[in-house]
Amino acid sequence: MRMNNPTLYVLTVLIWGSTFFAIEFQLGAVAPEVSVVYRYAAAACLLFCWSWSRGLPLRFAARHHASFMLLGLLLFGLNYILTYYSQIYITSALAAIMFSSMVWLNIINSRIFFGVKAGRKVLAGALLGVIGMYLLFAPQISELSFDDAVFYGSCLAFVAALSASFGNMVSQSIQKADIPVVQSNAWGMFYGALFMGAVAVANGREFTFEWSVSYVTSLAYLTVFGSIVAFGAYLTLLGRIGAHKAGYAMVMFPVVALLLSALFEGLEIVPTTIAGTLLVLTGNVLVLKSRKDVSKSKEPARRSAYAAEVE
Repeated sequence: MRMNNPTLYVLTVLIWGSTFFAIEFQLGAVAPEVSVVYRYAAAACLLFCWSWSRGLPLRFAARHHASFMLLGLLLFGLNYILTYYSQIYITSALAAIMFSSMVWLNIINSRIFFGVKAGRKVLAGALLGVIGMYLLFAPQISELSFDDAVFYGSCLAFVAALSASFGNMVSQSIQKADIPVVQSNAWGMFYGALFMGAVAVANGREFTFEWSVSYVTSLAYLTVFGSIVAFGAYLTLLGRIGAHKAGYAMVMFPVVALLLSALFEGLEIVPTTIAGTLLVLTGNVLVLKSRKDVSKSKEPARRSAYAAEVE
């Protein structure tokens, strides 16, 4: 059955909003870069097996593999490396705010690469979302001292968002070439795992493995849901409604993470948390309800083969 856009969006937001719990169980004996290698190598293997079992084509031209490698480098590699390293210097709250700039980066890059002019509602919604994000994390941010280390970490987080945004553009161009999302993700995650593996080796990380129930279970959740399901849903949605709208999920999933933290970890809900949540939700409605985006491209949108296969 065909999954509609709201379902894809909700899946993306809820899954990515919950992955922060799973990531906490990944931190410990295994280096973060190595855990990401395991995550994407396993996800790629599962997607390759799924494609093979369904008779989906896995052979593509060299030019397509160049796109897959770029997708892996930007979205499944560089994005994660920079995010991890940024949090050496800044809090996860500030990193989340910096990463929310991806909403604006997607709007700008969609205009540059695909000629899509975002409507006023999209722009207004993006602005409300970023302001809401700041209010959500205001208590943590107010305690920070903005020294050189914080500035450096913030720059790393911003470049991570920029890398992810460029990865969104690559995925959108791949879908415009009528290449299925599931296979492009399989190859992209494969190349991303290779890139992350090279970085881990260069940094002298040991490829150890922790056989505890918490580590294995969290790795399985991040592999199947955080990688295969969430990225499949998000990138399919991106191909349908454009990166400038789909990118708002980057603002929504930290809200889910905060709400889950309030439910299960006793996070205190303060007035700024409520105000920020309301602003983010209002911005979400404006972005997703907007229908007046204009594209310079004359080419009609084409439904991806992934949509036909799995939806």
